[in-house]
Amino acid sequence: MTYVLPATTTAPDVPPLKRLDPRLRIVAAVTFAIATVALQSLLLLCIALLAAIALMLAAKLPPVQTIKRVIAMDTFIIAMIFFLPFTMDGTPMFSVFGFAASYEGLIRAVEIALTANAIVMAMLALVGSMEEVTFGQALYALKTPAKLVHLLLFTVRYIEVLRQEYQRLRQAMKCRGFRPGTNGHTYRSFGYLIGMMLIRALERSERIMDAMKCRGFTGSLPMTQRFHFQASDLAFPCIFTLFLTALIVKEYVL
Repeated sequence: MTYVLPATTTAPDVPPLKRLDPRLRIVAAVTFAIATVALQSLLLLCIALLAAIALMLAAKLPPVQTIKRVIAMDTFIIAMIFFLPFTMDGTPMFSVFGFAASYEGLIRAVEIALTANAIVMAMLALVGSMEEVTFGQALYALKTPAKLVHLLLFTVRYIEVLRQEYQRLRQAMKCRGFRPGTNGHTYRSFGYLIGMMLIRALERSERIMDAMKCRGFTGSLPMTQRFHFQASDLAFPCIFTLFLTALIVKEYVL
């Protein structure tokens, strides 16, 4: 398996956030997520959300694609946010069909929404803007188990191959006049589709393994990138640490 190393991050047109050491960006993303989850104040959560938006602007992420990704995440928590006021005890505000919505439940739902959006936006800015291979090799440099790193790199490399295989099978079903519906034939056809996907994935994995062994694969992938913490990387962790520390102190001390 051949990787093409990304272009240098010192080019003038590269956003400053993307010039940071990838290891630093991963640690910052994890630290931000832990600190944000520990917050409960709506004001502090709004500040964390604004900080995440600032990171997205600093990373110069594509606005449309980024918004779509955030909305895709929000669809998973909309149902929980909607039902939480009706399932949590507290001061009733209004009722729907005899079910009372509590003020405490509404506040908790807003907390969850702010926390989730802040973390996702920060992850997209710090980690999502990173090349997949760079991300994997940065994890390895952070002493992540090599097997997990290899699994990540293989998944990134071949998940698109499996998607294309699925599209070919679906196209073949359409050419044979298949139209999905709520009947036994549809369920059986999709069962055959999943089974064929598993069989083809297994066959492809065996071919890939044979090809890699022929090229001298010994169970480990070469980690060719070397990361160096530069003096220009020092300002970001200092400011970021002070910001997160201030949020935690404001939440639990002041």
